[in-house]
Amino acid sequence: MPNDVPAARLPALLAAMPKAELHIHIEGSLEPELIFQLAQRNGVALPYASVDELRKAYAFTNLQSFLDIYYAGASVLLQEQDFYDMAWAYLLRAQADNVLRAELFFDPQTHTARGVPMETVIQGLHRACTDARIQLGVDAELILCFLRHLSEAEAFATLEQALPWRDLFIGVGLDSSELGHPPEKFARVFAKCRQLGLHLVAHAGEEGPPAYVWAALDVLKVERIDHGVQSVHDPALMQRLVRDRIPLTVCPLSNLKLCVFPKLADHNLRQLLDAGVVATVNSDDPAYFGGYLNENFLQTFAATGMDARHAYRLAANSFEGSFAQADAKQRYRDRLDAVFAAHG
Repeated sequence: MPNDVPAARLPALLAAMPKAELHIHIEGSLEPELIFQLAQRNGVALPYASVDELRKAYAFTNLQSFLDIYYAGASVLLQEQDFYDMAWAYLLRAQADNVLRAELFFDPQTHTARGVPMETVIQGLHRACTDARIQLGVDAELILCFLRHLSEAEAFATLEQALPWRDLFIGVGLDSSELGHPPEKFARVFAKCRQLGLHLVAHAGEEGPPAYVWAALDVLKVERIDHGVQSVHDPALMQRLVRDRIPLTVCPLSNLKLCVFPKLADHNLRQLLDAGVVATVNSDDPAYFGGYLNENFLQTFAATGMDARHAYRLAANSFEGSFAQADAKQRYRDRLDAVFAAHG
């Protein structure tokens, strides 16, 4: 573990340290400027007159009010190049934030429901990930997410549609409206994905109760939990997370924007870390929630008083919690140690 770093030097360390991002919805990285650019390219009419008017609409009171505008933004994505351009814009920002590994969530049902072919979605995103490895040094992979407000049957249909491109994504997840849609709803489709050798993750314990985290672990048998901040209300669950080293992909600015916590100083990330949970920091939907990965680190550390030891643990946790190969994880850790040694 590193020695402490003076508070004045901590922001520079947070920005410089290598890290992985494990909870990024690629559609949620679609900035208003690119939305308008793609709308013009594809002849899509938007219900907003300007970039500024669209930005002003980003006043969310809960998850659903965010999702409503999120789906409207995604309507401009029609061609393979659109998906490439969206992912590439994010990956450039990831490189600038010293992200070595990015595991990108994508929501095919958002697009296939509009008549966009599965191949268009996956090929565009995959091509950007391939170029990022070569040109940016960012190891990017895709995780296909099912929309939990839709039915299990629709999730199965989406999986079948995606199987011809099985080698282009590494896992599946579960996102969208959590309340009223418990993990058990998707038990059979996750069992099928497990048989296919896919990695499994699921959103749980953001707005939903700790029981949803238990169900994601025991029914869906996921390898990590996306969000999971409500776990602190269940001591037995906290013990389980620590004992089994279940990663939590925590998204502080998202939690603030969606009113999961009234202010950032109230966030329980430090509590999770100090309890021994494999917590990580992520940006979720950064175009909508006010910050990419480094901004999440900078604002959260400023608000909570965490120090360099917490920073090191969060970065190390992000590599441990990733689905990278063991040799890649060791390379990431070596680079992390080198940065901390230089800042010591």
